[in-house]
Amino acid sequence: MTTAIGYALLTTFTVLLSYTILSHGLLQPRRISHGLSASGKYLTRDELWFNQTLDHFSPYDHRKFGQRYYEYLDHLRFPDGPIFLMICGEGPCNGIPNDYLSVLAKKFEAGVVSLEHRYYGKSSPFNSLATENLNSDFGSVVFKPESTALKSHLDYFYNGSDRILVFSVRDSLNVKLNRSGKVDNPWFFFGASYSGALSAWFRLKFPHLTCGSLASSAVVRAVYEYFEYDQQIGVSVGPECKPVLEEINKLVELGLKVNNKAMKALFNATELDVDADFLYLIADAQVVAVQYGNPDKLCVPLVEAKKNGSDLVEAYAKYVREYCVEVFGLSSKTYSRKHLLDTRITPESADRLWWFQTCTEVAYFQVAPANDSIRSHQINTEYHLDLCKSLFGKGVYPEVDATNLYYGGDKIAATKIVFTNGSQDPWRHASKQTSSPDLPSYIVNCHNCGHGSDLRGCPQSPMIIEGDSKNCSSPDAVNKVRQHIIEHIDLWLSECRGVLRSSM
Repeated sequence: MTTAIGYALLTTFTVLLSYTILSHGLLQPRRISHGLSASGKYLTRDELWFNQTLDHFSPYDHRKFGQRYYEYLDHLRFPDGPIFLMICGEGPCNGIPNDYLSVLAKKFEAGVVSLEHRYYGKSSPFNSLATENLNSDFGSVVFKPESTALKSHLDYFYNGSDRILVFSVRDSLNVKLNRSGKVDNPWFFFGASYSGALSAWFRLKFPHLTCGSLASSAVVRAVYEYFEYDQQIGVSVGPECKPVLEEINKLVELGLKVNNKAMKALFNATELDVDADFLYLIADAQVVAVQYGNPDKLCVPLVEAKKNGSDLVEAYAKYVREYCVEVFGLSSKTYSRKHLLDTRITPESADRLWWFQTCTEVAYFQVAPANDSIRSHQINTEYHLDLCKSLFGKGVYPEVDATNLYYGGDKIAATKIVFTNGSQDPWRHASKQTSSPDLPSYIVNCHNCGHGSDLRGCPQSPMIIEGDSKNCSSPDAVNKVRQHIIEHIDLWLSECRGVLRSSM
């Protein structure tokens, strides 16, 4: 499958195969995940580089490009400790964050490796993000019949032998740790949000290369019209706050008609010429606090303003300026078509790249629900399709059914994957929320448990060191799910070691 998702999995496989041991950017809600703040701490930010194959599907194309990765081996038990691979997602991978994964690495005496997704951050194969470059490698506009090339190509790499990976890992660690003898290191995969889906999909496609996966807030189900997103926001903010958000949405739309320039200036967004782009910003700003574990930052001042008869739009603009912009880093530039059309490689290129993935593979179009919407009804399916066409040309369309058919959606036919979701997270409805045999699923229930709360603690952004749960409204709820995670990792690593010993 010559898609961004397929390449992400294949890239990860290639790194494991050769094992030169090889996050998280400041992302907006419509790009699913948001990572470390500028002041966040990392286990390491020392960059390493892997000489990656550009086209895994062509026997004639031998071009390479540099792909960034990180490794942290301080906790690795000599000689056979596990390797935890944290997959970076749809943004720059600036290091290995000191979140709850670091706690797990200490507990299981594991080394940690993190690989940057191709095209994002510093791992770009080309000097331009023009559509033809993205189509040629990053993803395909449609899923073609020859998508089965992914499976046959990887079969060629395996050559019928699971020992290729084991020998490569062993030999590399022998050199790095100056050890001798035959040693096998079990692998466990981790990811949150889109990278959580990659973690689950890797386990699905290559179960013999990993002992298991943690898929935190994993959006495994591609969704064409994702109206459940705003519906969950309405549930999460509660019956007192939701009507206020609906009213603000209507007042902003009215304000655009009365004095378009003044309304946009209030939110420092005069660069947004298209009204619907501005209204997308307004909607995303509403959900930032909820998605990342700070719902009271949004609702408390707005409900108070409503009770006091204060100007709701001004109160909302104050929240956007003081929290969304100053704390979270939300920028109107992210919604500018001029910016999204920019094909240069810049620190902000992730905005264009993620739109390409949504426009060709997974959609997640955050459309307004039919009734009681906190989002303008101008943000509909036509808006998203028009944006895709404007950015990438004609014929660009998200083949959601093909993605779900290939990976299984929330009915993924895999084993030994732990799925976790925060109760307030609007992305939970694109994940697997019910358990099935060998696929346990847990909901972290608390007032401020949003996106990736099991790994990030509360709030989920800005970063909490080691994912501390003390600021969660119910630390016990978070810790209970974490205990389940530990039990599954322990069991599956033990089973994996038994297989490795029996194969020696």
